[in-house]
Amino acid sequence: MATIELRTEIKEFLSSRRARITPERAGLPAYGGNRRVKGLRREEVALLAGVSVDYYVRMERGSLTGASDGVLDALASALHLDEAERDHLFHLARQSRVPGGSRRRRPAATVRPALQQVLDAITEAPAWICDGRYDVLATNHLARALYSPVLADTRRPANTARFVYLDPEAARAFFVDYDRIARDVAAKLRMEAGRNPHDEKLIALVGELSTRSELFRRRWASQDVQLHRSGHKRVRHPAVGRLDLDVESMEMPAEPGLLLNVYTAPAGTATADGLALLTAWAADQEKPASVRGDRSHAGIADCQ
Repeated sequence: MATIELRTEIKEFLSSRRARITPERAGLPAYGGNRRVKGLRREEVALLAGVSVDYYVRMERGSLTGASDGVLDALASALHLDEAERDHLFHLARQSRVPGGSRRRRPAATVRPALQQVLDAITEAPAWICDGRYDVLATNHLARALYSPVLADTRRPANTARFVYLDPEAARAFFVDYDRIARDVAAKLRMEAGRNPHDEKLIALVGELSTRSELFRRRWASQDVQLHRSGHKRVRHPAVGRLDLDVESMEMPAEPGLLLNVYTAPAGTATADGLALLTAWAADQEKPASVRGDRSHAGIADCQ
């Protein structure tokens, strides 16, 4: 079974976080002179976390099996981990405690018909469901129209990460903040890898992106992680132009691993007007070709 090597993940994550913390930032004396390591020394992290040097060295070599939540909390504080990084550390520790024989393949994510009905009932905002791999699993009609550049890829399910890194020209044209989007996508995939290191489809996706995109290799090597959160997204739609969207990304407790994403805009804004135009454009695109002439846009009608 394909898997991420947990010991390597733990080692690289902890060493990368240690390297970015200076003694001054940690509140430790630097004692002058040249330091042979970037950031903190292992013994300094051990001191800050309240553990022995030998114990921390074992952790940084990839062994979190016996680490208690208290020790992990102390280590997170010593390394100044943010919320996403702390969660990632706990995910790695939790996976380290799972006996190898009990690791099971995750069932394929599916979207129940009732959830598709929920999406279809959202008529004034693009709404779609994805998994932690950025697979687009279900959409409403406005999301099909909004994400038409992403859905132009005939592979199903369409995948936003693949679009961002393997079709960078189109992705740069679509995402106003392409560099931030690329960084966020890699960081969220890394977070997902900590949660589900035995997800074969995730491993295959990371391998494909690493092989074909030098930018992804750099982003992946940074060990950065990020939570799926609400925020803002700016896109340039090929038919209606610039849209500055508010994004709500919500986990669904009844569907572990799936996220509901809804894009909106305040009333009276240019983007609200743009979404109204997108609604009309989407309706036109769903007409038979004989009715709408030659204005069809490849990839919109078959997104699921």
